[in-house]
Amino acid sequence: MSPSAKVEPYCGQGLHEFQRWYRPIHGPLAIVICSLGCVANAFNVAVLSRPPMRSPTNAILTALAVADLLVMAEYIPFAAYTILSTAGQPQHLHLSSPIYTFPWAAFTLFHANFGQVFHTVSIWLTVLLAVWCYVAVGHPLRNREWCGRARAHRAILVAYVASPLLCAPFYFGMSIRSKQAALPDGFNGTLYFVGYSDQGHAKDGLLLKLNFWLYAVLIKLLPCALLTLLSLALVSALAGTERRRSQVIKRGPAGGAGSSRRGAGVGRRADRTTGMLLAVLLLFLLSEVPQGVLGLLSVIIGKRFFQDCYHRLGEAMDLLVLANGAVNFVVYYTMSRQFRDTFSSVFCRRAAIKGTPSEEDGNGNANPAPPMEAPLRGQSTWISRRDSGAAETQVTAV
Repeated sequence: MSPSAKVEPYCGQGLHEFQRWYRPIHGPLAIVICSLGCVANAFNVAVLSRPPMRSPTNAILTALAVADLLVMAEYIPFAAYTILSTAGQPQHLHLSSPIYTFPWAAFTLFHANFGQVFHTVSIWLTVLLAVWCYVAVGHPLRNREWCGRARAHRAILVAYVASPLLCAPFYFGMSIRSKQAALPDGFNGTLYFVGYSDQGHAKDGLLLKLNFWLYAVLIKLLPCALLTLLSLALVSALAGTERRRSQVIKRGPAGGAGSSRRGAGVGRRADRTTGMLLAVLLLFLLSEVPQGVLGLLSVIIGKRFFQDCYHRLGEAMDLLVLANGAVNFVVYYTMSRQFRDTFSSVFCRRAAIKGTPSEEDGNGNANPAPPMEAPLRGQSTWISRRDSGAAETQVTAV
């Protein structure tokens, strides 16, 4: 092949056109999603940390909300500054843009490492949550022993400490680079940008290859595989619990139509809980698996695949990850009655008091809000947090 021959991209021209179409709208979309996600995760922390909601599993959910909140809060200035500094002209042609100053390069490097660390925390907390859920449903008699509050707190601490250590090779693979270039005003200037470091290029790019393997396998694909297996085991355990519950009802003393209605109601609540688990799993897999697969192909096939395919989809995949971290509040609120009740007691108490005359005494003073449903503990802790009604399924089956 002659040096001037055109090399066809691995993924064709379609991804190039997609990148050109998507890049101008990524910043505004990311700002909207991150802003809503910050509010939603702040709600999650406020609700899940309330006394009626405190449990080992909710401690994990709170830590997960904190990690997602940090990722999205830090992403907002990155997206906003990129929009402002590249408005109206392509980034690769606008060499005098403020994004090529040293402060912006330093922030970009910080953004890459900070976001990666706390997103890794979020990923492994999701796996930890799946473990806690499976133990609560699959081994209810050992739940209090294996998954108590102290162990949950230790596991959360391990996730927050181990993730920065796991990401340590990334810190040395990139660095702030500089080069001299002719600026539009006719003077030469120094441009600063983030690129591969000297350590990354050393020994035929050994550190960069290690980082791709680390990113694709330990940070993306392995957690996805573990979460998939744990979720399938959890669904199987829920199905087994439902079968045993049905058998107990059939063999037990005649309860009449009332027992049948209660059994049907419990079954519907268990189905709702299972549906929530599948929704959380699907959202996680949709956002994480594509990055893991493309990262693995990049290290197997080579640099050209990374530039032609992974790089062109990078911003869109980032948006999927951000959206996944922002929708957990919607999942909790729509599928957990206790979460809704606690949210209302925290944020809607004044409105509820004003709209309920029966809660006022003769002097017009509002009485305290009615007590929340007491949280179930012990063997059914997780299900009681996800759906207070579904906890009845576990209690009945034990």
